Amino acid sequence: MARALVSTIIDQLGSLIASEFTGRLGSLFASEVMSIVNVEEEVEKLKLKFQAIQAKLDDAEERQVKEKAVKLWLERLNDVFYEMGDVLDEWNTAKIKTDIEKEEKAETSAAKRRKVLSLTNLNSSVYTVSQRRDIALQIKKITGKLDEIDREGDMYQFVLTSGNEEVDPRPPTDSHVDVSNILGRDRVKGDLVSSLLGKGNEEERSLHVISLVGMGGVGKTTLAQLAYNDSEVNSAHFEKKGWVCVSSPFNKFMVAKAIIQAFGGDDSNSTLWSSLMNKMCDLIRGRKLFLVLDDVWTEDFTLWEPFRLALQNAAQGSRILVTTRNNRVAEVMGSAKRINLEELSDDDCWSIFSTIAFSDRDSEQRKDLEEIGRKISDKCKGLPLAARTLGSLMRFKSRKEQWEMVFHSRLWELQDVERGLFAPLLLSYYDLPSPLRRCFSYCAVFPKDYVFSEEDLVSMWMAQGYIKSNANMERIVAREYLEILIIRSLFQDFRYYGYKENIMSFKMHDIVHDLAQFMAKNECNTINGYEESRPYLQNARHLYLESPQNAQILKSIYSAKNLRTLIFVGLRAHNLSKLFQHFKRLRTLTLSYQHSGTKAMKLPDAIGNLLHLRYLKIHYYSGDRLPETICNLCNLQILNIAIHFRNELKKLPQGMSKLINLKHLILEEKDFGTRKFKFPREIGRLSSLTKLSHFCVGGKDDSQRCGLGELKYLNHLQGTLKIYGLGNVVDACEAKNAELKKKIGLCDLYLYFSEENVGNHGGRMEIDVSVLNALEPPPGLEILRIGRYRGTTMFPNWMVSLAKLKRLTLTHCENLERLPPLGKLQFLEDLLICGASFPFRKVGAEFLGIESENKKDDIIKIFPNLKTLSFDSLRNWEEWIGIGGQEEEDCIVIMPCLQRLLISQCPKIKSLPDFLFKTSLQEFTVVKSPILSRLYRRSTGEDWAKISHIPEIQINSIQVQRDGQEVIR
Repeated sequence: MARALVSTIIDQLGSLIASEFTGRLGSLFASEVMSIVNVEEEVEKLKLKFQAIQAKLDDAEERQVKEKAVKLWLERLNDVFYEMGDVLDEWNTAKIKTDIEKEEKAETSAAKRRKVLSLTNLNSSVYTVSQRRDIALQIKKITGKLDEIDREGDMYQFVLTSGNEEVDPRPPTDSHVDVSNILGRDRVKGDLVSSLLGKGNEEERSLHVISLVGMGGVGKTTLAQLAYNDSEVNSAHFEKKGWVCVSSPFNKFMVAKAIIQAFGGDDSNSTLWSSLMNKMCDLIRGRKLFLVLDDVWTEDFTLWEPFRLALQNAAQGSRILVTTRNNRVAEVMGSAKRINLEELSDDDCWSIFSTIAFSDRDSEQRKDLEEIGRKISDKCKGLPLAARTLGSLMRFKSRKEQWEMVFHSRLWELQDVERGLFAPLLLSYYDLPSPLRRCFSYCAVFPKDYVFSEEDLVSMWMAQGYIKSNANMERIVAREYLEILIIRSLFQDFRYYGYKENIMSFKMHDIVHDLAQFMAKNECNTINGYEESRPYLQNARHLYLESPQNAQILKSIYSAKNLRTLIFVGLRAHNLSKLFQHFKRLRTLTLSYQHSGTKAMKLPDAIGNLLHLRYLKIHYYSGDRLPETICNLCNLQILNIAIHFRNELKKLPQGMSKLINLKHLILEEKDFGTRKFKFPREIGRLSSLTKLSHFCVGGKDDSQRCGLGELKYLNHLQGTLKIYGLGNVVDACEAKNAELKKKIGLCDLYLYFSEENVGNHGGRMEIDVSVLNALEPPPGLEILRIGRYRGTTMFPNWMVSLAKLKRLTLTHCENLERLPPLGKLQFLEDLLICGASFPFRKVGAEFLGIESENKKDDIIKIFPNLKTLSFDSLRNWEEWIGIGGQEEEDCIVIMPCLQRLLISQCPKIKSLPDFLFKTSLQEFTVVKSPILSRLYRRSTGEDWAKISHIPEIQINSIQVQRDGQEVIR
């Protein structure tokens, strides 16, 4: 990590030399600090010193693996780098605060009449001559430390290099094939599945615990996952399945909680061991279960005994699958069967390696590299993780001499307990550019088996200053860094969620995690609050702290005086004020509150002390306010608050406009639109915002009303924006002033027309129509949701121009007399109309929007790309008459791509038009719509013949498949 740290500092020093620091401060220091004749000269000298040390770091970082003295030297150097980074950040923070004050003083007289809340402790933002002198003295002191460390480094005779700082563009990922899941394991997988299903003799049918034993990286977890998701296992009628990663050290409280959660139980109110065990026994008793306990290390029989007794309450045929590296663990856990997972054969190992390493290569290149490639593959020693990692490394080396260098690397000399598995991982690590090494090592702060979120991880990297890029490209570069680490096989177990943004989650193999911990030793620490032993924290920079319920903050963590990251899980009634006063150098702070009934958990005013903070995420916040002092955090870039469902955060602080570096403002809560929430005025000054999850228009009677016009200058917004309180918009001019059309980065827009005093404005229906017409979204919008709209008609003139609109949802439109002509939307793929407040009783031809503008090649195409159509909770809907017999005409094509049709909770609807069943429909579902249920009932329904060709039909709880079999769900 040292090389990446020094690179960042050199960039900062270069900026400092070019800034007003040298001009303005130089003259001030000349009279105040006689020892510093020329500030610019001092800073330039320090920059040259860092550059000289930088040339030694490649050799030093590689030698630290085998030479303890070199590792200690690097740790001392890292301390100085961090210290220098803090000094430079203090100066930058002071400058930002000074700029804020200048802007406030320069406001117009009209702006001065507004009640602007001053920042707490703002006097500290204008650095005095004395404070500036202190910064200069700190720089001089650090230079002295650096000289001393540099002289000591001469004795190691480091080889000087230019280093690997540049990150190559991300290579293509579509040809990367992970074949380790399937090669060489067919026989053992079949044996494992057979044992899980109880096939074989009487002894096998009654066995309870099966242990999968093998060295790290041999594929135990992968094999267990294959068995866990096997189709035969899934159809074996286990009542409950659960997966628990145990890891080391064994913590009986955490394992018990994990088992309870895996089987669908709730442990939030359990604080005693006896209570946890009772809950576990209740969940298990009499049920046929399949439980995987992955990565078990403990050999202590007394720790396992309570779990063994509890699991004996499960029904016959239950299975427990244990993965472990230790045969003794298998004995302690009373395994009835043990499967020893051996290394792969040389041929299987070569297949994994070559499939990845030679992807995208022509036959001539493969022929030239195959001989040396087989020698490298032999060094994998039959471990699929090593083969996959080395294959990923060699994939990006095109010259034969590069392959030769890997084969002859001195890292192969390492004798690790895992028989050299670290060697291929280290080769991959040292091949990374230094910025990527630092991003990878940072992951060591999280516990093993942690599920990473792509969005959170890249945001934390940015908060730590790990991404070298201009402000507009920073997140794009961070995502490219992540994708390179993924391609290098340093992450695994990928999952995707979210409709448009396709958010990714993933994990890190436990041995890869061991490598990250090794490279970040002492800097990244994880503490489980149940543990009795405490790691050495004096040099810690990043800390993950998990605390049991009702426990006090561990006093030992206060020795970590220089923390830059604190991830606090299980927060309850702790003294956060002391915490915030102590850790003033934090860049990243995550607070996960425990559920605490109806008791509010508030953020203390001391949060304002964390002036270096860039990233603040709070889970389950239950206070009714955020402290105004949060507006002191002028460096803050990410503010993400998940609101506890039992309490209401009623407003944001009035001084939010002072957070001039804020890029993400995310509020997470279900049913956000049903509550009164106030946004402060002047939030539109946060022009750096790229993500704003919600925006609430203030009520007309609010003296500090936040109008829709505050969105005018937020043109960098991306992704999803939900606007609430559109019923409070005064007129179309206010709506037009939001200039939504200019926010071209938006792809998902939610327009919610609730207001504070619903029903008290007689002309509201007409105003809603004019407001919707004026809210023209950007032309690239892909998802549009409109809720609580009170106009009698709907189809703004801008809707047809949304050429990329794929999903449209209309909910609870209480005055809409008929459906708009949505058939005109040529690119729409998904349409949902729901909400009992829709008053219309009939859907007619107007819904299809048949006009000449739909005509293409003499054919009128209606909903030409619609794939999913859903009607839900339309209590008054009685009739859908289609187009009056015209559907037989050859010139009209209706919904040619329709695949899924859902009619749910529409009790009065009598029939459906025939054109629906002449489409490419694959799924037809009717739920709680009794007339349709009778009409389309299998065989006996009057219109069964019209739908019998559809592959999947669900009428209430009955699913009818093509083969004529009925399955009751």
